[in-house]
Amino acid sequence: MTADVRFWFDPVCPFAWLTSEWVREVQRQRELSVEWRFISLRLLNKDVDYDAQFPPDYEAGHTAGLRLLRVCSQVRDDHGPEAVARLYEVLGHRIHDAEQAAREVRGTAEFLAPALEEAGLPADLVSALDDTAHDARVQAETDEALALTGKDVGTPIIAVADGPGFFGPVISRLPAPEDAVRLWDHVVGLASFPGFAELKRSLRERPQLRSFGVDPDAAGAEEDWHGGSRRQHR
Repeated sequence: MTADVRFWFDPVCPFAWLTSEWVREVQRQRELSVEWRFISLRLLNKDVDYDAQFPPDYEAGHTAGLRLLRVCSQVRDDHGPEAVARLYEVLGHRIHDAEQAAREVRGTAEFLAPALEEAGLPADLVSALDDTAHDARVQAETDEALALTGKDVGTPIIAVADGPGFFGPVISRLPAPEDAVRLWDHVVGLASFPGFAELKRSLRERPQLRSFGVDPDAAGAEEDWHGGSRRQHR
């Protein structure tokens, strides 16, 4: 049975993380089934000269994401898709919501071991960090995602049932719970139009995450969608 929503994620991507938290809120309100699938920024950029095209820490970050996806692949094999959902949520909080996130340890056993414990998963899964046998699956699911959208995209990628697949939405902060479903309906409605290709603006704020030195509770006040009083969106 096809899930209501398929969501391709790389655990190190902050925008995928914010969008995933929004989707989880919609999932709670609409009782949607969500299948969490893999897309690797490291494999997506395997032919790219990182030194020429990315800031200094991006290659290490993308490599850490691939290592963690190997573990997610092993988790799916051993414990099923619900365990993948649980582990991604734990990894996301530890990577993106922690104060002073230690970026250099994201793909290490030191980082992973307590995350596995928190997710209720066996400690010996740390061995999957180095198991390149999982890379073929991660590559196949990366290719699957790009087949829905075209190649000039990143993460996240979402597909609704057997319907439209699209990159994004890229959000820099979480909507209020009462706005989450409304945003979902707008996004899915727009993406479902057969002739729709792109809606984009390059002006954006930094992700409202502690890993970016932002306290989202302090920085999340903004006008609601109706131009009313200012409030906290997280």
